[in-house]
Amino acid sequence: MRGQPLAEDLRTGVREDLATLRDHGITPTLGTVLMSDDDADKAFMNRKHELCEKAGIPTKRVDIPPNESAEELYRTVERLGADDDVTSLFVQVPLPDHIEASAVRNRVPPTKDIDCFAPENLGRLVVGDPWVTPVTPAAVLQLLAGYDIETRGKDVVVIGRNTAICKPLANLFLAHGPGGDATVTICHTATTDLAAKTQRADILVTAAGVPRLVDGAMISDGVSIIDISVNRIDLDTEKGYELVGDVDFESAKVKASAITPVPGGVGPLTLTLILRNIVDVTARQAGLKAALLESDSERCDWAWSQ
Repeated sequence: MRGQPLAEDLRTGVREDLATLRDHGITPTLGTVLMSDDDADKAFMNRKHELCEKAGIPTKRVDIPPNESAEELYRTVERLGADDDVTSLFVQVPLPDHIEASAVRNRVPPTKDIDCFAPENLGRLVVGDPWVTPVTPAAVLQLLAGYDIETRGKDVVVIGRNTAICKPLANLFLAHGPGGDATVTICHTATTDLAAKTQRADILVTAAGVPRLVDGAMISDGVSIIDISVNRIDLDTEKGYELVGDVDFESAKVKASAITPVPGGVGPLTLTLILRNIVDVTARQAGLKAALLESDSERCDWAWSQ
């Protein structure tokens, strides 16, 4: 299951809706905050800004040294949240250990939140009335829908319990309607006999960040696998490293009916859905949801379908 073909289709809808916003005199603008010196975090943030530049979406980026005070981060988020020119806001996680994540979440205006980071938006998603759908969970559902993998009545196993991806995703799988109506099991570091859980899965989603945690012996024939993690393994080679998922691809692909490559599966869709959510929250602020739907009524869009 490759994400790039689906991402290309989604970008068409984004371009059309951007044109509609501009026709109404509205310019979406993304504000971002990065407090990390991790190369992967920096690369991911760079990619967001590159995509915005290509789409013609202005950005305001603030990078803060990871050893800076929590107060500096709080002030930065508050400043971008209060900036009338900034219509959407993204804070890169994970945050340094000395930062109280809840204090940052509470400073993100829910109406500008593009990744369900604000507590109010996470709560709305849980009760089935989301303002925005987090981009990685949305990418998972787009992949399943794009490759005609049914979730209704299926046993879904999610490995990982982080708030950014796994908890929202579990709730989306539980929701009524397309992409939902599944029976969900969440596994984590305290789970006993992980293989017994994964072997029951019709759909397995991993976001544990543990290289090759799951191999072919831990899954059943016909399972659909979405591997979210991109783990770097250092090697004594010319390249110096290898990128792998939580699932051992070679042993799992023999038994799986569908499986995402790492990289190349969830990633391209996640990046495109960031653009999708920037447009969506900007339109909602302006009361233009109906106008955008009318401009592209045939487009399959998870965020609007909620």
